[in-house]
Amino acid sequence: MTTNTTNTANTTPTSATNESTADIATKPLITVADFYHYLDALFELDSDSDTLFAGGYLRGFFSLVATDFGDESQVISAALVEAVTEKAKQAKLELSPQDYAIVTNFWLATQQRIVLQ
Repeated sequence: MTTNTTNTANTTPTSATNESTADIATKPLITVADFYHYLDALFELDSDSDTLFAGGYLRGFFSLVATDFGDESQVISAALVEAVTEKAKQAKLELSPQDYAIVTNFWLATQQRIVLQ
């Protein structure tokens, strides 16, 4: 139940407000906390099981790698994205081909929403 108005106090490229779950799921990802909020919103949006699986899997990688770069308030850097990408590539050894494709496609789509600072 989201409208496409763009005149808000907190403007984002595609959302009407920053408070709804739908808006969290579509706003740009700038900080590690934004990434975590996005993954949490997937549960509230009744996402399919593949999306939830991929999100949970990547959350583990992101958490592991992010601790090397700072805390949740840090901006997402190119180095952090690259480190998560490397972890995701290594997952090919432990996932089925189908699950690996699900995780890889989810990560590629999520990277399109990351705004590097």
